[in-house]
Amino acid sequence: MTGTSFWLDAADCSIDDFAALVERTTVLAHYPFAARIDANVPVYDCAEIRRHVASSPAARRAVLAEWGTAMMDGPGLVVLSGAYTETATLDAASAVFRTIIDEQHAQNSGGGDHFAKPGANDRIWNALEKLCLRAPAVFAAYYANDIVALISEAWLGPDYQMTSQINVVNPGGEAQHPHRDYHLGFQTPEVAARFPAHVHRLSPVLTLQGAVAHTDMPVATGPTLYLPYSQTYEPGYLAWPLPAFRDYFLEHRVQLPLKKGDAVFFNPAMFHAAGSNRTHDVKRMANLLQVSSAYGRAMESVDRVRMSVALYPALRAMFKEGRLSETGCANAVASCAEGYAFPTNLDRDPPLGGLAPPSQQDLMLQALREDWPPARFDETIAAQAAKRLT
Repeated sequence: MTGTSFWLDAADCSIDDFAALVERTTVLAHYPFAARIDANVPVYDCAEIRRHVASSPAARRAVLAEWGTAMMDGPGLVVLSGAYTETATLDAASAVFRTIIDEQHAQNSGGGDHFAKPGANDRIWNALEKLCLRAPAVFAAYYANDIVALISEAWLGPDYQMTSQINVVNPGGEAQHPHRDYHLGFQTPEVAARFPAHVHRLSPVLTLQGAVAHTDMPVATGPTLYLPYSQTYEPGYLAWPLPAFRDYFLEHRVQLPLKKGDAVFFNPAMFHAAGSNRTHDVKRMANLLQVSSAYGRAMESVDRVRMSVALYPALRAMFKEGRLSETGCANAVASCAEGYAFPTNLDRDPPLGGLAPPSQQDLMLQALREDWPPARFDETIAAQAAKRLT
Protein backbone atom coordinates (compact mmCIF):
# COMPACT_ATOMS: atom_id res chain seq x y z
CA MET A 1 0.00 0.00 0.00
CA THR A 2 1.66 3.19 -1.19
CA GLY A 3 -0.95 5.69 -0.06
CA THR A 4 -1.82 6.74 -3.64
CA SER A 5 -5.42 5.53 -3.45
CA PHE A 6 -8.18 7.91 -2.38
CA TRP A 7 -9.86 5.12 -0.39
CA LEU A 8 -8.28 2.54 1.88
CA ASP A 9 -9.55 -1.03 2.07
CA ALA A 10 -8.78 -3.65 4.71
CA ALA A 11 -8.57 -6.23 1.93
CA ASP A 12 -5.50 -4.42 0.61
CA CYS A 13 -3.62 -4.51 3.92
CA SER A 14 -0.38 -6.43 3.46
CA ILE A 15 1.64 -7.79 6.35
CA ASP A 16 4.68 -7.85 4.06
CA ASP A 17 4.32 -4.14 3.29
CA PHE A 18 3.83 -3.49 6.98
CA ALA A 19 6.95 -5.46 7.94
CA ALA A 20 9.02 -3.61 5.34
CA LEU A 21 8.13 -0.30 7.01
CA VAL A 22 8.45 -1.49 10.61
CA GLU A 23 11.65 -3.52 10.46
CA ARG A 24 14.03 -0.58 10.65
CA THR A 25 16.86 0.28 13.00
CA THR A 26 16.93 3.59 14.85
CA VAL A 27 20.34 5.25 14.55
CA LEU A 28 21.50 7.44 17.44
CA ALA A 29 23.28 9.84 15.06
CA HIS A 30 19.89 10.79 13.61
CA TYR A 31 18.76 12.02 17.06
CA PRO A 32 21.64 14.17 18.34
CA PHE A 33 19.80 15.30 21.49
CA ALA A 34 19.02 11.74 22.59
CA ALA A 35 21.08 10.15 25.36
CA ARG A 36 20.77 6.64 23.88
CA ILE A 37 18.64 4.29 21.83
CA ASP A 38 16.80 1.66 23.86
CA ALA A 39 14.83 -1.06 22.05
CA ASN A 40 14.83 1.06 18.89
CA VAL A 41 13.45 4.10 20.77
CA PRO A 42 15.27 7.41 21.44
CA VAL A 43 15.62 8.10 25.16
CA TYR A 44 16.23 11.68 26.30
CA ASP A 45 17.81 12.90 29.53
CA CYS A 46 15.47 15.74 30.47
CA ALA A 47 18.13 17.45 32.59
CA GLU A 48 20.23 17.82 29.44
CA ILE A 49 17.21 18.85 27.40
CA ARG A 50 16.38 21.58 29.89
CA ARG A 51 19.91 22.95 29.73
CA HIS A 52 19.92 22.88 25.95
CA VAL A 53 16.49 24.49 25.56
CA ALA A 54 17.46 27.27 27.94
CA SER A 55 20.55 28.12 25.90
CA SER A 56 18.79 29.84 22.98
CA PRO A 57 15.50 30.05 21.03
CA ALA A 58 17.21 28.28 18.12
CA ALA A 59 18.21 25.38 20.38
CA ARG A 60 14.65 25.11 21.66
CA ARG A 61 13.29 24.91 18.11
CA ALA A 62 15.87 22.28 17.24
CA VAL A 63 14.72 20.05 20.12
CA LEU A 64 11.08 20.45 19.12
CA ALA A 65 11.93 19.60 15.53
CA GLU A 66 13.81 16.46 16.57
CA TRP A 67 10.94 15.23 18.75
CA GLY A 68 8.32 15.97 16.11
CA THR A 69 10.34 14.23 13.41
CA ALA A 70 10.91 11.20 15.62
CA MET A 71 7.17 10.82 16.21
CA MET A 72 6.15 11.47 12.60
CA ASP A 73 8.68 9.68 10.40
CA GLY A 74 10.96 7.98 12.92
CA PRO A 75 10.19 5.28 15.47
CA GLY A 76 7.01 7.11 16.49
CA LEU A 77 7.76 7.64 20.18
CA VAL A 78 10.25 9.19 22.56
CA VAL A 79 11.05 8.39 26.18
CA LEU A 80 11.70 11.44 28.37
CA SER A 81 13.74 10.32 31.36
CA GLY A 82 13.29 12.56 34.38
CA ALA A 83 10.43 14.59 32.92
CA TYR A 84 9.21 15.12 36.49
CA THR A 85 11.95 15.65 39.05
CA GLU A 86 9.73 16.83 41.93
CA THR A 87 8.49 13.51 43.32
CA ALA A 88 6.46 15.40 45.94
CA THR A 89 4.31 16.79 43.12
CA LEU A 90 3.74 13.33 41.69
CA ASP A 91 2.97 11.91 45.13
CA ALA A 92 0.47 14.67 45.91
CA ALA A 93 -1.33 14.08 42.62
CA SER A 94 -1.26 10.31 43.14
CA ALA A 95 -2.83 10.72 46.57
CA VAL A 96 -5.74 12.64 45.03
CA PHE A 97 -6.16 10.01 42.34
CA ARG A 98 -6.14 7.16 44.87
CA THR A 99 -8.85 8.92 46.87
CA ILE A 100 -10.98 9.19 43.73
CA ILE A 101 -10.42 5.49 42.95
CA ASP A 102 -11.41 4.53 46.51
CA GLU A 103 -14.60 6.57 46.11
CA GLN A 104 -15.34 4.86 42.79
CA HIS A 105 -14.97 1.47 44.45
CA ALA A 106 -17.27 2.50 47.30
CA GLN A 107 -19.87 3.70 44.79
CA ASN A 108 -19.36 0.72 42.48
CA SER A 109 -18.55 3.15 39.69
CA GLY A 110 -15.49 4.01 37.64
CA GLY A 111 -14.48 3.70 34.05
CA GLY A 112 -13.78 0.63 32.02
CA ASP A 113 -11.25 0.44 29.23
CA HIS A 114 -11.68 0.71 25.48
CA PHE A 115 -9.21 -2.09 24.74
CA ALA A 116 -9.02 -4.26 27.87
CA LYS A 117 -11.34 -6.46 29.90
CA PRO A 118 -13.45 -4.67 32.51
CA GLY A 119 -11.85 -4.90 35.94
CA ALA A 120 -8.33 -5.31 34.61
CA ASN A 121 -7.52 -1.83 35.79
CA ASP A 122 -8.81 1.24 37.59
CA ARG A 123 -9.57 4.17 35.32
CA ILE A 124 -10.32 7.79 36.21
CA TRP A 125 -11.94 9.59 33.31
CA ASN A 126 -11.37 13.35 33.07
CA ALA A 127 -8.67 13.22 35.70
CA LEU A 128 -7.57 16.66 34.51
CA GLU A 129 -10.69 18.46 35.72
CA LYS A 130 -11.09 16.31 38.81
CA LEU A 131 -7.55 17.10 39.96
CA CYS A 132 -7.99 20.81 39.24
CA LEU A 133 -11.22 21.09 41.21
CA ARG A 134 -10.04 19.02 44.19
CA ALA A 135 -6.48 20.31 44.51
CA PRO A 136 -5.81 23.46 42.45
CA ALA A 137 -2.32 23.99 43.90
CA VAL A 138 -1.34 20.39 43.10
CA PHE A 139 -2.75 20.85 39.60
CA ALA A 140 -0.72 24.03 39.12
CA ALA A 141 2.53 22.39 40.18
CA TYR A 142 1.84 19.28 38.10
CA TYR A 143 0.94 21.00 34.83
CA ALA A 144 3.59 23.70 35.17
CA ASN A 145 5.95 21.01 33.86
CA ASP A 146 8.17 22.36 31.08
CA ILE A 147 8.82 19.02 29.37
CA VAL A 148 5.12 18.29 28.91
CA ALA A 149 4.66 21.76 27.42
CA LEU A 150 7.63 21.30 25.08
CA ILE A 151 6.56 17.93 23.70
CA SER A 152 2.97 19.11 23.27
CA GLU A 153 4.13 22.10 21.27
CA ALA A 154 6.52 19.94 19.25
CA TRP A 155 3.62 17.87 17.90
CA LEU A 156 0.67 20.27 17.94
CA GLY A 157 2.04 23.79 18.00
CA PRO A 158 0.74 26.33 20.51
CA ASP A 159 -2.76 26.62 22.00
CA TYR A 160 -3.19 22.88 22.45
CA GLN A 161 -5.91 21.41 24.71
CA MET A 162 -4.93 19.08 27.55
CA THR A 163 -7.01 16.15 28.81
CA SER A 164 -5.96 13.16 30.92
CA GLN A 165 -7.10 9.84 32.29
CA ILE A 166 -5.54 7.89 35.13
CA ASN A 167 -4.92 4.23 34.44
CA VAL A 168 -3.92 1.82 37.20
CA VAL A 169 -3.09 -1.69 36.01
CA ASN A 170 -3.59 -3.88 39.06
CA PRO A 171 -1.67 -7.07 39.88
CA GLY A 172 -2.85 -9.76 37.50
CA GLY A 173 -4.28 -7.20 35.07
CA GLU A 174 -4.05 -8.57 31.54
CA ALA A 175 -2.63 -6.71 28.56
CA GLN A 176 -4.77 -4.66 26.24
CA HIS A 177 -5.32 -5.69 22.67
CA PRO A 178 -2.92 -3.90 20.31
CA HIS A 179 -4.58 -0.88 18.76
CA ARG A 180 -4.24 2.66 17.49
CA ASP A 181 -5.67 5.62 19.35
CA TYR A 182 -7.94 8.61 19.00
CA HIS A 183 -9.47 9.77 16.62
CA LEU A 184 -9.82 7.04 14.00
CA GLY A 185 -8.51 4.42 16.39
CA PHE A 186 -11.73 4.82 18.38
CA GLN A 187 -13.83 3.89 15.36
CA THR A 188 -14.56 0.43 14.08
CA PRO A 189 -12.63 -0.49 10.91
CA GLU A 190 -15.92 -0.38 9.01
CA VAL A 191 -16.47 3.23 10.03
CA ALA A 192 -12.83 4.17 9.51
CA ALA A 193 -12.99 2.83 5.94
CA ARG A 194 -15.65 5.44 5.12
CA PHE A 195 -13.10 8.21 5.62
CA PRO A 196 -10.80 9.10 2.70
CA ALA A 197 -7.13 8.23 2.91
CA HIS A 198 -6.14 11.83 3.58
CA VAL A 199 -8.25 11.76 6.78
CA HIS A 200 -6.29 8.68 7.86
CA ARG A 201 -3.16 10.76 7.40
CA LEU A 202 -4.69 13.73 9.22
CA SER A 203 -5.98 11.92 12.31
CA PRO A 204 -2.59 11.34 14.00
CA VAL A 205 -1.55 14.99 13.86
CA LEU A 206 -4.67 16.09 15.72
CA THR A 207 -3.68 14.35 18.96
CA LEU A 208 -0.57 13.57 21.00
CA GLN A 209 -0.61 10.58 23.34
CA GLY A 210 1.56 10.47 26.44
CA ALA A 211 1.97 8.80 29.79
CA VAL A 212 3.62 10.02 32.98
CA ALA A 213 4.83 7.26 35.29
CA HIS A 214 3.52 7.80 38.82
CA THR A 215 5.24 4.64 40.02
CA ASP A 216 8.34 2.76 38.96
CA MET A 217 7.39 0.54 36.04
CA PRO A 218 9.71 -2.42 35.61
CA VAL A 219 8.72 -4.78 32.81
CA ALA A 220 6.96 -7.13 35.24
CA THR A 221 4.40 -4.40 36.01
CA GLY A 222 3.30 -4.22 32.39
CA PRO A 223 4.47 -0.91 30.90
CA THR A 224 3.05 -0.21 27.47
CA LEU A 225 4.03 -2.38 24.52
CA TYR A 226 4.97 -0.48 21.35
CA LEU A 227 5.75 -1.35 17.76
CA PRO A 228 8.18 1.33 16.52
CA TYR A 229 7.56 2.69 13.02
CA SER A 230 4.08 1.15 12.83
CA GLN A 231 2.57 4.65 12.64
CA THR A 232 4.01 5.00 9.12
CA TYR A 233 1.66 2.33 7.69
CA GLU A 234 -1.13 4.36 6.14
CA PRO A 235 -3.98 1.79 6.30
CA GLY A 236 -3.12 0.91 9.89
CA TYR A 237 -6.53 2.02 11.22
CA LEU A 238 -7.99 -0.81 9.16
CA ALA A 239 -5.15 -3.25 9.80
CA TRP A 240 -4.76 -3.28 13.58
CA PRO A 241 -7.71 -5.62 14.30
CA LEU A 242 -6.63 -8.16 11.66
CA PRO A 243 -5.21 -11.39 13.16
CA ALA A 244 -2.01 -11.31 11.08
CA PHE A 245 -1.20 -7.79 12.30
CA ARG A 246 -2.00 -8.60 15.91
CA ASP A 247 0.24 -11.66 15.73
CA TYR A 248 3.02 -9.60 14.18
CA PHE A 249 2.67 -7.01 16.94
CA LEU A 250 2.97 -9.64 19.67
CA GLU A 251 6.09 -11.09 18.04
CA HIS A 252 7.94 -7.82 17.38
CA ARG A 253 6.74 -5.29 19.98
CA VAL A 254 9.09 -3.64 22.43
CA GLN A 255 8.51 -2.83 26.09
CA LEU A 256 10.36 -0.08 27.90
CA PRO A 257 10.62 0.09 31.69
CA LEU A 258 10.07 3.53 33.20
CA LYS A 259 11.11 5.15 36.44
CA LYS A 260 8.75 7.24 38.51
CA GLY A 261 8.73 10.68 36.90
CA ASP A 262 9.64 9.44 33.42
CA ALA A 263 7.28 10.10 30.54
CA VAL A 264 6.71 8.61 27.12
CA PHE A 265 4.98 10.38 24.26
CA PHE A 266 3.97 8.88 20.95
CA ASN A 267 2.15 9.28 17.69
CA PRO A 268 -1.42 7.99 18.28
CA ALA A 269 -1.21 5.95 15.06
CA MET A 270 1.44 3.72 16.61
CA PHE A 271 0.35 0.15 17.34
CA HIS A 272 0.52 -0.19 21.12
CA ALA A 273 -1.09 -1.88 24.11
CA ALA A 274 -0.78 -1.71 27.88
CA GLY A 275 1.12 -4.74 29.15
CA SER A 276 0.18 -7.41 31.68
CA ASN A 277 0.97 -6.74 35.33
CA ARG A 278 2.62 -9.97 36.44
CA THR A 279 3.42 -8.76 39.95
CA HIS A 280 1.49 -9.68 43.08
CA ASP A 281 1.59 -6.34 44.84
CA VAL A 282 2.37 -3.41 42.49
CA LYS A 283 -0.46 -1.19 41.29
CA ARG A 284 1.07 0.45 38.23
CA MET A 285 -0.22 4.01 37.92
CA ALA A 286 0.19 6.24 34.89
CA ASN A 287 -1.38 9.55 33.96
CA LEU A 288 -2.40 9.15 30.33
CA LEU A 289 -2.16 12.55 28.68
CA GLN A 290 -4.19 13.13 25.55
CA VAL A 291 -3.28 16.49 24.07
CA SER A 292 -5.45 17.82 21.24
CA SER A 293 -4.83 20.32 18.49
CA ALA A 294 -6.33 23.77 18.89
CA TYR A 295 -7.62 23.43 15.33
CA GLY A 296 -9.97 20.51 15.98
CA ARG A 297 -12.93 22.88 16.37
CA ALA A 298 -15.62 24.53 14.27
CA MET A 299 -15.59 28.30 13.71
CA GLU A 300 -19.01 28.99 15.22
CA SER A 301 -20.77 27.95 18.41
CA VAL A 302 -23.96 26.04 17.56
CA ASP A 303 -26.66 24.76 19.93
CA ARG A 304 -27.27 21.42 18.26
CA VAL A 305 -29.64 20.13 20.92
CA ARG A 306 -31.96 23.09 20.40
CA MET A 307 -31.72 22.66 16.63
CA SER A 308 -32.48 18.95 16.87
CA VAL A 309 -35.52 19.54 19.07
CA ALA A 310 -36.83 22.10 16.59
CA LEU A 311 -36.13 19.96 13.53
CA TYR A 312 -37.37 16.57 14.70
CA PRO A 313 -41.18 17.13 14.42
CA ALA A 314 -40.86 18.53 10.90
CA LEU A 315 -38.46 15.80 9.83
CA ARG A 316 -40.68 13.09 11.31
CA ALA A 317 -43.74 14.41 9.48
CA MET A 318 -41.92 14.74 6.15
CA PHE A 319 -40.52 11.22 6.49
CA LYS A 320 -43.93 9.70 7.33
CA GLU A 321 -45.58 11.54 4.44
CA GLY A 322 -42.93 10.41 1.97
CA ARG A 323 -41.70 13.93 1.24
CA LEU A 324 -38.22 12.94 2.42
CA SER A 325 -36.54 9.58 1.95
CA GLU A 326 -34.52 7.90 4.67
CA THR A 327 -31.39 9.10 2.92
CA GLY A 328 -32.73 12.64 2.74
CA CYS A 329 -33.52 12.56 6.45
CA ALA A 330 -30.02 11.32 7.22
CA ASN A 331 -28.55 14.16 5.18
CA ALA A 332 -30.61 16.73 7.07
CA VAL A 333 -29.69 15.17 10.41
CA ALA A 334 -25.99 15.31 9.45
CA SER A 335 -26.27 19.10 9.11
CA CYS A 336 -28.14 19.48 12.38
CA ALA A 337 -27.12 17.02 15.08
CA GLU A 338 -23.64 16.23 16.40
CA GLY A 339 -22.26 13.23 14.50
CA TYR A 340 -19.30 12.56 16.75
CA ALA A 341 -19.60 10.88 20.14
CA PHE A 342 -16.76 12.91 21.67
CA PRO A 343 -16.05 14.86 23.77
CA THR A 344 -18.27 13.36 26.42
CA ASN A 345 -18.29 12.45 30.10
CA LEU A 346 -17.14 8.84 30.05
CA ASP A 347 -18.17 8.33 33.68
CA ARG A 348 -21.82 8.82 32.71
CA ASP A 349 -21.64 8.06 29.01
CA PRO A 350 -19.39 5.01 28.67
CA PRO A 351 -18.72 3.27 25.34
CA LEU A 352 -20.89 0.24 26.09
CA GLY A 353 -20.84 -2.39 23.38
CA GLY A 354 -18.31 -0.54 21.25
CA LEU A 355 -15.49 1.96 21.13
CA ALA A 356 -17.72 5.05 21.40
CA PRO A 357 -21.12 5.89 22.90
CA PRO A 358 -24.04 6.85 20.59
CA SER A 359 -23.91 10.31 19.04
CA GLN A 360 -26.76 12.82 18.70
CA GLN A 361 -27.12 11.74 15.09
CA ASP A 362 -27.41 8.09 16.13
CA LEU A 363 -30.16 9.01 18.58
CA MET A 364 -32.08 11.17 16.10
CA LEU A 365 -31.99 8.54 13.35
CA GLN A 366 -33.13 5.87 15.81
CA ALA A 367 -36.04 8.09 16.82
CA LEU A 368 -37.06 8.53 13.18
CA ARG A 369 -36.81 4.82 12.41
CA GLU A 370 -38.87 3.92 15.49
CA ASP A 371 -41.27 6.85 15.06
CA TRP A 372 -40.86 8.33 18.51
CA PRO A 373 -43.30 11.07 19.49
CA PRO A 374 -41.57 14.47 19.77
CA ALA A 375 -41.95 14.53 23.55
CA ARG A 376 -39.99 11.29 23.87
CA PHE A 377 -37.26 12.54 21.56
CA ASP A 378 -37.01 15.85 23.42
CA GLU A 379 -36.65 14.07 26.75
CA THR A 380 -34.11 11.55 25.47
CA ILE A 381 -31.84 14.02 23.69
CA ALA A 382 -31.87 16.30 26.74
CA ALA A 383 -30.86 13.35 28.93
CA GLN A 384 -28.10 12.44 26.47
CA ALA A 385 -26.81 16.03 26.50
CA ALA A 386 -26.81 16.07 30.31
CA LYS A 387 -24.70 12.89 30.42
CA ARG A 388 -22.03 14.59 28.30
CA LEU A 389 -21.50 17.40 30.81
CA THR A 390 -18.84 17.22 33.51
